[in-house]
Amino acid sequence: MEHHGTVFRTRWKLLKERVQAMKAIWTQDEAAFDGEFVHFEPIWSWPKPVQRPHPPVILGAHGPKALARVVDYCDGWIPIGVRSGDLPTEIGALHRLARENGRDPETISVNVYGVPADREVLVRLRDAGATRAVFSLPPAGPEKVLPLLDRYADTARSLAA
Repeated sequence: MEHHGTVFRTRWKLLKERVQAMKAIWTQDEAAFDGEFVHFEPIWSWPKPVQRPHPPVILGAHGPKALARVVDYCDGWIPIGVRSGDLPTEIGALHRLARENGRDPETISVNVYGVPADREVLVRLRDAGATRAVFSLPPAGPEKVLPLLDRYADTARSLAA
């Protein structure tokens, strides 16, 4: 990490400032930023993103500090489904934390990556507040991937009905 210019101990402060700086550039005609790690004089950057007010910032991380960061300066959370112990409980904690900090939980997307195409699991996650599920595909040829895509599509259709 340090080889690429980020001090491990201050990585989260740096990330927050970089996100704040990007949001300033995306939303202001003349953006400037003066933080501990990020600083720039007024700049002009065009074209602006089509999404308003800016593209969503989605944080991939786990734990109470990660959830606090999501509520503080992100638009979404992307836990890795297969690595988390109890995602419905974590989603509930995220929503509680958002409410406690004056933020509507509905403004925070929950995009679960690596979930199985299991209807029961997906219903449980949806009911807990997950807004998206991203299935994994193996690095394989069409003979293996296409049937998986068909299965994933069937599962998604069954949930949409």
